[in-house]
Amino acid sequence: MSDFARLLSRNRNYRYTWMGQIVSEAGDHFNNVAVLSLAIEKTHSGAVIAALMLSRAIPAVVAGPLAGVLLDRFDRRRIMISSDLIRGVIAIGFIVALGLKQIWPLYALSALLMLASPFFTSGRSAILPSIANDEELHTANSLTQTTGWMTLALGAFIAGAAVAKFGYPFAFLLNSLSFFFSAFCIGKLRSIDGHFRAEARCANEARYARPWYEYGAGLSYMVKTPLILGIGLIAVGWASGGGAAQVLFTLFSELVFKRGAQGLGQLWGTAGIGLLIGGILGNYLGKHIRFGAYKKTVFFCYLLHGGSYVVFSQMRHWGWALFFMGLSRASVAVSSVLNWSNLLKHVEDRFRGRVFSTIETMNWSTMMLSMLAAGSASQYFTIRAIGAASGLLSSSTAIFWGWANWTGRLPEPVPTEEEAEEDDLVLLSA
Repeated sequence: MSDFARLLSRNRNYRYTWMGQIVSEAGDHFNNVAVLSLAIEKTHSGAVIAALMLSRAIPAVVAGPLAGVLLDRFDRRRIMISSDLIRGVIAIGFIVALGLKQIWPLYALSALLMLASPFFTSGRSAILPSIANDEELHTANSLTQTTGWMTLALGAFIAGAAVAKFGYPFAFLLNSLSFFFSAFCIGKLRSIDGHFRAEARCANEARYARPWYEYGAGLSYMVKTPLILGIGLIAVGWASGGGAAQVLFTLFSELVFKRGAQGLGQLWGTAGIGLLIGGILGNYLGKHIRFGAYKKTVFFCYLLHGGSYVVFSQMRHWGWALFFMGLSRASVAVSSVLNWSNLLKHVEDRFRGRVFSTIETMNWSTMMLSMLAAGSASQYFTIRAIGAASGLLSSSTAIFWGWANWTGRLPEPVPTEEEAEEDDLVLLSA
C-alpha cells in the first residue's frame, strides 16, 4: 500500500485522474444496481436483464473502433472530458424516464451511455503512460484497477442499500454528478508538451484522417505482436462466460436467493472485495516475478477463477456463495493487473488507443453473445446450470493461454528502434 501512497503524493496528474475515477465509478455502480433492480422488479424476467445488458454492449462494440482511432489522433484528455460531459447529461435522463413507467427508456438511455463510454475508458488506459513514468507505471496500473474494484465493492454495497432506502431517483442523480466531477478532474491534467496527443510517425499521418485504414493498421500491429494478441484473445475467452455472469448476478440475487436489491449490492460488493484483494496481490507479484512466471501465473489464475465460479453457482448457503464469488474475482484480478501492465509496457504510444479499444471491443462483442445466450437459456434451463456452464467457459481461457505458452507462442516483445532510442534519451536525461 505504501507504493500507492507514494504515487499519489508525488504524481499530481495521476492523483487527479484517481480522484475522478473513484467518484465516477462509484456513480456507475449506483446506476447499474438501480437499472437492473428496477427492470427485474417490473418484469421478473431474465430475458429483460439480458436485453438490458445487450443494450449496453452493442453500442460499446460499435463505438470502440472509432474511439481508438480518435484517441490516437487527437488530444486524449479533451476526448475524455467530452465523454464525461455527455454521459453526465444522459444520466439525468434516467430520472425523467422513471415518470414514463415503461421499460424501453432504460434500453435507450443505457445504449447512449455506453456509446460514449469507450472514448473515456480506452482513453484512460492510453493516457496512463503519459502521466506515469516507467518506474511508476506498474503501480499506477495496479492502483487504477484496484481502485475500480474498490469502488465496485463499496459502491455496490452502498448503492444496494441506498436504492432500497432512498429510491431510484437518488441513485441516478448521483451517477450524473459523478460524471461532471470526473470531467473536472481530467481537466486538471497538465503536460509539458501542452497536449496529450500521440506523436504522429509522419506528416501525412497527422494531416489526413483515414479511419478504417488507421484502425486496420492497429489490428495489423496486434497480430504481429503475439503477446498483445494473446492478451486480447484471453479477454475473449473470459468474456465467453463473463457475459453470462453479468446477467446471472441479478438472477441469483433476485430469483435464486431472493435477496432483492440489497442482495444484489452484496453480491457485487463481495465481487469487488475479491477483485481488490487480487489487485493488491497482482501489484506485488508484478514487481517480483519474471516474464515466464507471469505467464504461468495467468494460467493458474484463470483455472481458479472458472472453478470457483462453478462452485459458487451450486452453493445453497448465501455466505458460502459470496465466499466463492470473492475467490473467483480475486483470481481474475491478479491476471488482469499482470496482463494490463504488460500491455502498458509493450504497446507503442501511437497504437495505444487502438489496441485498448480493440481489446475492449472484442471483450464487449463476446460478452454480448454470452449475455444473449444466458438470457435465452434462462427460459429453458435452471439458473444454477447456466452458472456452471459460465464458469467452465471462462476457464477455457486457461487452456488457450497454457497451450500458447508451452508451445513458445508468447515471447516477450522486443522494443522497436524508436522505443530503444526513447529509453536512451530517458537514461541520458536522468
